[in-house]
Amino acid sequence: MKAFVYHGPGKYKLEDMPKPALREATDALVRVTKTTICGTDLHILKGDLPSVAPGRILGHEGIGIVEEVGTGVSRFHPGDRVLISCITACGKCEYCRRGMPSHCETGGWILGNTIDGTQAEFVRIPFADTSLYAIPADADEDAMVMLSDILPTGYECGVLNGSVKPGDTVAIIGAGPVGLSALLTAQFYAPAQLISIDLDDNRLEVAKQLGATAVVNSTDGRAVEKVMAMTSGKGVDVAIEAVGVAATFGLCQEIIGAGGHIANIGVHGASVTLHLEKLWSQNISITTRLVDAITTPLLLKTVMAGKLQPKQLITHHFMLKDVMMAYDTFGNAGRERALKVILTTP
Repeated sequence: MKAFVYHGPGKYKLEDMPKPALREATDALVRVTKTTICGTDLHILKGDLPSVAPGRILGHEGIGIVEEVGTGVSRFHPGDRVLISCITACGKCEYCRRGMPSHCETGGWILGNTIDGTQAEFVRIPFADTSLYAIPADADEDAMVMLSDILPTGYECGVLNGSVKPGDTVAIIGAGPVGLSALLTAQFYAPAQLISIDLDDNRLEVAKQLGATAVVNSTDGRAVEKVMAMTSGKGVDVAIEAVGVAATFGLCQEIIGAGGHIANIGVHGASVTLHLEKLWSQNISITTRLVDAITTPLLLKTVMAGKLQPKQLITHHFMLKDVMMAYDTFGNAGRERALKVILTTP
């Protein structure tokens, strides 16, 4: 089968790989029909995640058709259309029972990390009964791919961890796919202001189209000044960090108001400075989280009801054979005006 394979920092290519086979009774083999590229995949290509070994097939998002199931799988059968969760959950360990399958003792984020992933024609899914979701017959397939990772990530790590509530002023730093997912799902809670902050005017324009009440281009270094002017000098109730660099986490600390919540989503590959000398008395809550994808059923129902339209986040389509071009497009998002790209298998 064709697959996109990582061979170490800066080394990757589309190549022929053996078709995966079932290993455990709880496995399913899925023929991938659509997948996508995540910002985390770009981190991997740079060598930022040492857990990913050379020779690994990347990808942790997608949809497909069940090809084969193990004897221990009861919820899915060959021919079923399924959504592949980015989080593999055994459903039985301490962490899964606590609602934190991102730390599953035998699963978690393993696809495209410690086991082969979805940027291929076939993928083996461990714990299929608790790691796959049935796709409704009338579902839009492109929209379903957005439910694998970015929508639950923006919602769980940003909106829920940030405790967004009606009347809040919410700032989302980063208008990439995950930041925009947080923007879409924050609107479930009717915040009074939704401020999107980014360096890219095109992404800020998309943010306005998706519901941002104000946008700030931070290129001039005056983002703090502008946000404070919008909030009468009080700062925001919720600051959601959706980039993963020191500067944006620092910005969150500068614009957060007393009693506010800083919710970190971004993948940080380097240390950041925590300004406790300023925040210690401000009743601030700071949260971190790896997505658990426990809200996928809720989000799936919301998409099917037409209340949430994640297809708006998709800007480019490629065939799997053109995955190198897709990575170039996604990796140069500003130049290409790219958000999410869809890869379709033959």
